[in-house]
Amino acid sequence: MQQLSGMDAAFLYFEAKNAPTHIGSFAIYDQTTAPGGKVTFKGILQNVETRLHLARCFRQKVVRLPFDLDHPYWIEDPEFDLEFHVRHIALPHPGDWRQLCIQAARIHSRPLDLTKPLWEMYIIEGLDNVEGVPKGSFAVLTKIHHAAIDGVSGAELMSAIHDLEPDAKPEPPEETWVPERDPSVLELGLRSLGQNLRDPFRFPRVMSRTIPPIAKLMMSDPEEEVEDVGDVPRTRFNGTVTPHRVIEGRVFSLQDVRDIRKRVPGSTVNDVILTVCAGALRRYLEDKNELPDDTLYAMAPISVRKDDEKGTAGNRISSMSVTLYTDIEDSVERLKKVHNGTKNSKAVAEAMGAETMTDITQVLPGTFSGLAARAYTRLGLANRVKPFLNTVITNVPGPQVPLYFTGARIVGLFGMGPVMDGMGIIHPVFSFSGRISVSVTACRDMLPDPGFYAQCLQESFDELLEAATKSVTQDDE
Repeated sequence: MQQLSGMDAAFLYFEAKNAPTHIGSFAIYDQTTAPGGKVTFKGILQNVETRLHLARCFRQKVVRLPFDLDHPYWIEDPEFDLEFHVRHIALPHPGDWRQLCIQAARIHSRPLDLTKPLWEMYIIEGLDNVEGVPKGSFAVLTKIHHAAIDGVSGAELMSAIHDLEPDAKPEPPEETWVPERDPSVLELGLRSLGQNLRDPFRFPRVMSRTIPPIAKLMMSDPEEEVEDVGDVPRTRFNGTVTPHRVIEGRVFSLQDVRDIRKRVPGSTVNDVILTVCAGALRRYLEDKNELPDDTLYAMAPISVRKDDEKGTAGNRISSMSVTLYTDIEDSVERLKKVHNGTKNSKAVAEAMGAETMTDITQVLPGTFSGLAARAYTRLGLANRVKPFLNTVITNVPGPQVPLYFTGARIVGLFGMGPVMDGMGIIHPVFSFSGRISVSVTACRDMLPDPGFYAQCLQESFDELLEAATKSVTQDDE
């Protein structure tokens, strides 16, 4: 039995009917690389079963105290049923990209069963008319609660179910898995009481680490160039969300992205992707005659996972605010501004102490967190209070080598993220095998035309690439 950290528990407390807090992805596979040229559902079940020991979230469920008086605990589920978690469906004819996105959005919109291990996997057959994908391919959609995983540990989980060769086999477990019985309320209460007695100075200790960095930041040289977040404009994405979702995405060449970043010395792949998303938001809102005069802002998660924490589940993340400069029409000029802004935002995050910001959640009572989240939704505060961001853009670097699942080679990978009241659109970004995918998950009422938004992403990228190519040509002349 292991207690959730404050940050992990917060994702449970903040869950609402209209805003589940799980994350996910769907990958597309070419099964012609599998032994015999075909993958069966039975074979997938057997493959996943041999890998359950490689990620603890597979068989662990959450047990909660009454009224969330303390953070919940993980236990090894005594009633674990693999076939409840791994499910099999198929797209109807013609089996195209739009159908796949609609099905993914429908699955992603449904909350997970919080009484069972917090993940589900859907094998989706019938992908016969997806452009650029071999006929007969299948998709694997995985959704996992954010309480159990963050982007970096999610990448590690991905490696647990994939191989570098089509016929590779996982290492067997070193120990036999042992389920645990469900603890009683009394046992949980006594355990939490004992922990508080053993560590009565937890709150003062966290505060002692928090106050000095804040003081240091406040006393820093006022002439130092540190980007300040201005007034965040309200857009259609900054209201109360419905339970319904849409999902879309586009794939770009990682080499093209690297060529673009060379045009702005010091800029990163992440800077380019932020600029592409900014351009897409600008195009979309401009088409609706809703583009604010002021720039939009994004939140970008930052991993604070240490080297000795690799292989562990849970969340080790903080965040930084990024100015998107959607008020700038020129794409290259926007990239320059975004690059300068992210450098300064990272400086602010480091000055505050990213790990300290995650520690603060450990001492927040779950009851208060849950009440605050529910009040925010029920009172419709997302429509009444000032927005603090316009979107989330989260970039998870992936493997740059071919990967195989039950022998089938991955040919596409797209992310799915949570949206919530006040933030109805998120951009998960994955890089893999020389490509980078930019996906979007949004409230369906806020983004009723996801196909058009995907077109905005493509046009934003194409514009930036063309501008970078022209710069190269001019330099060579």
